[in-house]
Amino acid sequence: MKLPVAILAGGLATRLKPITERIPKALVDVAGEPFILRQLAYLRGQGVTRVVMCVGFLGEQIRDVVGDGSASGLSVSYSQDWPKLLGTGGALKQALPLLDSQFLVLYGDSYLPIDFNAVEDRFLNSGKPALMTVQRNADQWDKSNVLFSDDVIVEYNKRVPTPDMQHIDYGLGAISADILAAEQSDEAFDLADVYHRLSLAGQLAGFEVQERFYEIGSHKGLAEAADYFRGRGES
Repeated sequence: MKLPVAILAGGLATRLKPITERIPKALVDVAGEPFILRQLAYLRGQGVTRVVMCVGFLGEQIRDVVGDGSASGLSVSYSQDWPKLLGTGGALKQALPLLDSQFLVLYGDSYLPIDFNAVEDRFLNSGKPALMTVQRNADQWDKSNVLFSDDVIVEYNKRVPTPDMQHIDYGLGAISADILAAEQSDEAFDLADVYHRLSLAGQLAGFEVQERFYEIGSHKGLAEAADYFRGRGES
């Protein structure tokens, strides 16, 4: 792995209340361990060396637990967008000075049992300014929002998905910094809208994965993730 990983961990996690009224979602206990420590251990195992945490509400608690990342075998730095939330896109734009010209993006509530090196290689060889991992979903876990055909993302549309969309955003992406730097507004904006525009312009590469993802953004997802780790004897 050569690219740093930005973790989007600044949301308010309203679906996990009351758990997240006093702690950020990244620190929610999953089978006996804060979720962020499970994420970081997995990234280290993938060969990742640098992580930038985009934090928001109660982000100082994440700093207290993770620190500089050395306990996890990583170098971790922080970009905070609280009290003014900047959205996923704005948070990444603010963090650009801490990142490289290209980097991976991971949602802070996702555990993705896939090969990050393969994703990075596809992105670097694609000639595209961004890449999205997708999985055939057919509305199984959430609303499908990607039209993916012949290894091409024809359209990604989180806001207005169409009936012919059978895939879903898997939770890991890659992007070139200049795409975010070109955003003129200093107001909040969503990374999903950036991906949408790139997909319509034929500039969003795709990487299809088969393994299911785990997320802790909801109580149901949290329970499933805990069962997954317990099943691996990691509790």
